[in-house]
Amino acid sequence: MTTGTATPTDNRLTGVLCGIGAGALWGLVFLAPELAGSFSPLQLSIGRYLCYGAASALLIAPRRRQVFAALTRREWWSLAWLALLGNTAYFVFLASAVQSGGVAMSSLVIGFLPVAVTIVGSRDHGAVPLRRLAPSLLLCAGGAVCIGWQSLASPASGSTTAQLTGLACAIGALASWTTFAIGNARCLVRTKVSVHEWNLLTGLVTGAQALLLLPVSLVLEDWRRPAPEWLTFAAVCVVVALLASILGNALWNRMSRLLPLTLVGQMILFETLFALIYGFAWEGRLPTPMELAAFALVVASVVTCLSAHRRH
Repeated sequence: MTTGTATPTDNRLTGVLCGIGAGALWGLVFLAPELAGSFSPLQLSIGRYLCYGAASALLIAPRRRQVFAALTRREWWSLAWLALLGNTAYFVFLASAVQSGGVAMSSLVIGFLPVAVTIVGSRDHGAVPLRRLAPSLLLCAGGAVCIGWQSLASPASGSTTAQLTGLACAIGALASWTTFAIGNARCLVRTKVSVHEWNLLTGLVTGAQALLLLPVSLVLEDWRRPAPEWLTFAAVCVVVALLASILGNALWNRMSRLLPLTLVGQMILFETLFALIYGFAWEGRLPTPMELAAFALVVASVVTCLSAHRRH
């Protein structure tokens, strides 16, 4: 007779599926700077997160009093810095990296996120020891190297300065999102609100930050564009906000409550995989042997990590 109680294996499978879904939606973010390339990274960030904030405000409105009452001052501060690092700063860095260095090089650096998150997460109580995760981490690193090898080994399409700027921005995105992933997972353990409500609260705070940045951008940047470019910009911001920020973040937060932090780190690999798939479709080509090797290494890394958690 079944009791209806979820087992650890059920939670692990649900968490992995949520991680795959989040990666599929987040991979769309890598295309946004290409689709709306005439707009700066800051302008793209403001547009995306104003839409995210507006959608979050509408969705949380019916329960705003109950949700706000359940939050402490500490949680509001946590939401502020998580929104800044995981959304605003990360997207500005990522869009700058893609526009300066290309999708492949950006994917290479972002591909090291699982390694960084897993190493830090191994210090948590009850986590799988690093020695058991060593094969998975090595496979992950190998996959990340393969992902961007061709881009870094072949002559750069742009100037050396642009490539170095793109690399520096990608590293900034890596550091920003690593800090967010760890902090967000730990906040979800402490907070009394649901993962969906936490996502909407993050959207509210991110939207407020975008609103504060708007006057700065209006003074420093030129917003004059032809009407067709504005239509593309609006469509990209709305689609990315709804799919990546609302739905993708909701799946990620659900996963973060079901999986240990060392396994959460591995799930970030799916964002890199889907970003490459979308990139191939955008460029109208098939993956090269090196890129196929990267797919195999990344999948092997996740499978190895799952096996280590099952034994643990």
